[in-house]
Amino acid sequence: MIMRIGIVILPDQRWPEARRRWQQVDAWGFDHAWTYDHLGWRDLVDGPWFDSMSTLTAAATVTERILLGTLVASPNFRHPAAFARQVTTLDDICGGRLMLGLGAGGIGFDSVVLGGETLPPRPRVDRFGEFTELLDLILREDGTTWRGDWFSAVDARNNPGCLQQPRVPFVVAANGPRSMRLVARFGQGWVTTGTGEEDLTAWWDGVATLCARMDRTLDEAGREPASLPRYLSLDSAPVFSLSSADFFAEQVARAAALGFTDVITHWPRASSWYAGDEAVLADVATRLLPELRTP
Repeated sequence: MIMRIGIVILPDQRWPEARRRWQQVDAWGFDHAWTYDHLGWRDLVDGPWFDSMSTLTAAATVTERILLGTLVASPNFRHPAAFARQVTTLDDICGGRLMLGLGAGGIGFDSVVLGGETLPPRPRVDRFGEFTELLDLILREDGTTWRGDWFSAVDARNNPGCLQQPRVPFVVAANGPRSMRLVARFGQGWVTTGTGEEDLTAWWDGVATLCARMDRTLDEAGREPASLPRYLSLDSAPVFSLSSADFFAEQVARAAALGFTDVITHWPRASSWYAGDEAVLADVATRLLPELRTP
């Protein structure tokens, strides 16, 4: 089994500690490392929290080989024209190691902090589709003028363009049919969190259902299903993937059996979300990571 392993480092630590973590995952050999793109997240909104793009820029300067990404950027507080400048800059600084996770945006703090209304699911996906299409266009072409239902741009520039051509890869978050069609149209990867079941077996059954739906969507779009990298956020399951090294290995094997090419875990926290032991992470990194890359 060959599986690429990624990890999320939440932007909730001051830089001296955060730097240690980014450098450590690079040294351990993780394939990709991500951070959350939120202005605040769930009950952690009352604690320390830092900006994703600034964090990834700093991480780019202290790492050498690991891919870096947002999990996930959304139109809740971003405009494609301004965001494209940040993306182009970060891709240049990290030497073409950027992957851009994109999603529709949730209904929490990010959706209300700017004073707007919380959108129902359908218009939220409408906005996401326009956001993705316009961001794709600006990153690929210089001088974009656009007027849509949600966003406008007048002669938006991208010079010098992304270091990765024609643009940075989009890893699109999708569980529903409409978002999956965005994956088929714009995605260089698909990421899913499953469907939210509180029982582990039911969660995996839900993931399998989503995989079948993604296959059908790609077929309908004329894309070969096996050609699309697939990322699974393991910690959206009701059990933390780093509960033990053996449990992590079991979850990776289940993901591989469903056709996932990549899995993503989280750096363990002392309490609350993703509470766990850093010793388990070290064990996975030093003992299991090499095995997971063996055919």
